[in-house]
Amino acid sequence: MNQDIDILIIGGGISGLLTARELQMAGRQVTLIDKSDLGREASWAGGGILLPIYPWRQAEAISDLVIASLKSYPTLSRELHDATGIDPEWRPCGMLICKNPDFASAIRWCQNRNITYQTNPTALLENLNTDVDQPLWLPDIAQARNPRLLKSLKAFLLRLGVRFIEQAEISAVEINHGRLTNIKTTQHHFKPAQVIVCAGAWTSHLLNIWLPQASVQLPIEPVRGQMLLFDAKPDTLTHMILDGDRYLIPRRDGKILAGSTVEQAGFEKVTTHEARKNLFNFAINLLPDLKNYPVCEHWAGLRPGTPDGIPYIGFHPDIDNLSVNAGHFRNGLVMGPASARLLADLILQRPPAINPTSYALNR
Repeated sequence: MNQDIDILIIGGGISGLLTARELQMAGRQVTLIDKSDLGREASWAGGGILLPIYPWRQAEAISDLVIASLKSYPTLSRELHDATGIDPEWRPCGMLICKNPDFASAIRWCQNRNITYQTNPTALLENLNTDVDQPLWLPDIAQARNPRLLKSLKAFLLRLGVRFIEQAEISAVEINHGRLTNIKTTQHHFKPAQVIVCAGAWTSHLLNIWLPQASVQLPIEPVRGQMLLFDAKPDTLTHMILDGDRYLIPRRDGKILAGSTVEQAGFEKVTTHEARKNLFNFAINLLPDLKNYPVCEHWAGLRPGTPDGIPYIGFHPDIDNLSVNAGHFRNGLVMGPASARLLADLILQRPPAINPTSYALNR
């Protein structure tokens, strides 16, 4: 079946869904396809912390997207909940960071980015077992419950008229005169005006197949992360905790996530006994109350890693109607709204709110 379509988005994670929202609400007609089920990869598997891990240690380009996105989430969450009845569980529960050897940099970042902070949060440390180093309390930092956010976004976009095609792996593409003119799956044959790749860890794999002689090769690689979920009772933990490179995240129903690993394992999305043991020991050592609750889930996801953590957002230099929004590593949710808006600004030729130079594919 040949289909002339306006915008084809490839990839149904948080980046693809939010990009579809921006463009559909601007009056474009979006079709979104995914090789499996929508929202079942890194966007589903992550913790949902709406702050990068130690953002003061990362590039300013990351913080620019983060701060713009943080301002969007309260309204976005309310909009999705009101329209669909599905609560994304955006919750400003706060984050306690136990170890801050670069304390001066942390305070400077908070001040420059207008992030509320408190030092010496003694009361929050009472039930924890850890060696603190200049702890920092960020009371306004929020989380979103990834699966529910994705579910509400999908329902919202269906109401807007976005077309979803799942279990649709691309089998061939055709390029003529510097444009993607045909994209084929087993059951569909698309002739899109615009193509956007939001395929997460699979982005470079797709582009390398389509464009083996391209002038840019995006260094987006899969980075495996594993998580545990404890079936705890409500109020066992009321806020997020970051201790070293691992964290605990309490959900509204009481369940507590412990994460996460950072593993170079290719596209092997499997769980391991070693990671389970390490995450379990971290969690029960940091919060001894967790010894009273069973682990109810253990899963893995593949993040789209880049060398500096900065995503690629913009037009492909070789193909007129091809653009990319991918490579957010651990921060797809927290950079998602601003990333989608930036790409939409470029496609719709609106003045961008954020300078796109840092995210260009040929940077």
